[in-house]
Amino acid sequence: MDLDVGDVEQAVFTGDLPRGARVDELVDMAHERYRDHDAGTVADYIPGLARADPRLFAVAVAEVEGGIHAAGDIEAQFTIQSIAKAFVYALVCEHLGHEVVLDRVGVNNTGMAFNSVMAIELNDGHPMNPMVNAGALATTAMTPGASAAEQWEFVRSGLSDFAGRNLRLDGEVYRSEMATNQRNLAIARLLQSYHRIIVDPMEVVDTYTRQCSLRVDARDLAVMGATLAGGGVNPMTGVRVVSAEVCRDTLAVLTSSGMYERSGEWLFEVGLPAKSGVAGGIVAIAPGKGAIGTFSPPLDSAGNSERGARATAFLSRTLGLNVFASAAHAGLAEGARS
Repeated sequence: MDLDVGDVEQAVFTGDLPRGARVDELVDMAHERYRDHDAGTVADYIPGLARADPRLFAVAVAEVEGGIHAAGDIEAQFTIQSIAKAFVYALVCEHLGHEVVLDRVGVNNTGMAFNSVMAIELNDGHPMNPMVNAGALATTAMTPGASAAEQWEFVRSGLSDFAGRNLRLDGEVYRSEMATNQRNLAIARLLQSYHRIIVDPMEVVDTYTRQCSLRVDARDLAVMGATLAGGGVNPMTGVRVVSAEVCRDTLAVLTSSGMYERSGEWLFEVGLPAKSGVAGGIVAIAPGKGAIGTFSPPLDSAGNSERGARATAFLSRTLGLNVFASAAHAGLAEGARS
């Protein structure tokens, strides 16, 4: 995973983000550095996504204290797609608890494609983790509600609480995805055969497709991520969405499997829990500090935004966000020189 940050000095911070003006400067630099990067292709297997403008590019950082820093096409909206998986997982964990969701869905990386059927068969029907389609469908099936409509409202309102505003469905993309959703329906029926889904699999796929079709912008993603970074409290509204314990669990899952089969490389190069979506969004979370939200439609072969991944890597390095980066303690370093 070549993210083009080799010439950028690694900053190491263990506390708060730098002062606001410095964050503004670095967000502008990230946008300027990668706005002309032209690698990648727009997702075309969903007709509703194929018409996206490949030139669009936005970068945003949200602080846990509420500061917002943004550059580029920040008003451009797109569908959240698989990024919704992380936040639906958090909502279900808040509702059902750590042990129930762990048992039903799991937390281990499959090492296979996000829409793999073989991963289910090789693991005795277990979906393995909530960031692949099988695990996300199993998670969606666990949302509370006496009907599919009530389950959908639970998801929509919960993701809106994370964003701090009322999120709306993109009907065109929803219909486009439903018309090409045979694989997800097959996965849901397979999970039903293993008793991992105990409700109507078609309704589960419908709710799942709706959650993927919610419209957001890069600022929304940053705020949603900052809510996880800040122990479950939305930095813009002050509303507690989930508990600090649920945030911890969600970030742990994102760390191990949020970027699909590239999760190991991402963690090695960027050092942040993150989630991508095939519409071109990425959210990356720095616990206790804030989050990065990016948008650019052209994707790499794993389905991650080319420009977004590079901008996130740049900001992780320059803002000192990498959770594994450290420096020798000053006293120890001095002692080593004497």
